[in-house]
Amino acid sequence: MREQFLAEIGEHEAVIASLRGLAPAFEGVAEALAGCLGRGGKVLLCGNGGSAADAQHLAAELVGRFRQHRAPLAAIALTTDSSILTSVANDYDYAAVFSRQVEALGRHGDALIGISTSGRSPNVIAALAAARGLGLVTVGLLGGDGGPAAALCDHVLRVDCRDTARIQEAHILIGHALCGALETRFADLPEVAR
Repeated sequence: MREQFLAEIGEHEAVIASLRGLAPAFEGVAEALAGCLGRGGKVLLCGNGGSAADAQHLAAELVGRFRQHRAPLAAIALTTDSSILTSVANDYDYAAVFSRQVEALGRHGDALIGISTSGRSPNVIAALAAARGLGLVTVGLLGGDGGPAAALCDHVLRVDCRDTARIQEAHILIGHALCGALETRFADLPEVAR
């Protein structure tokens, strides 16, 4: 067991070290999201399973706070409304559970972050396609070779790994770094009077 634990740490460290190569792409994503939020837009996020949890986690960091008190930043996880998810899956198809919400909530100039460890999730792909059609900035937080989702993204942060757990660990680090960058950018916005 100890050896397995140490092996897991070693794999994690190797994947995390490889993220240094994403610095230019990270900067582009951070600037695009800052531009969207600065113009009064919002960030939509979606994903399945652990990536759904990451979407919710990152939306919470933006709306609430990451490290410091500041004005809330507009973000919505499309993974949280069970009534919408189940009705769309039932009445249309599970592949439409996010794209339908993008069509309802997304506006030109908003951003969508699609999170997929494979880049092959049909509902994430459909959401990115819908977002692109509506003029949203599309961001892929992907793994592996990026899959078909990569081609639908204006910006891609791809973890070059095929192990789902390691990709998810890298995704949350990237997500936290984005939250930190955005929080720094908007630190001087006044909070709403209570």
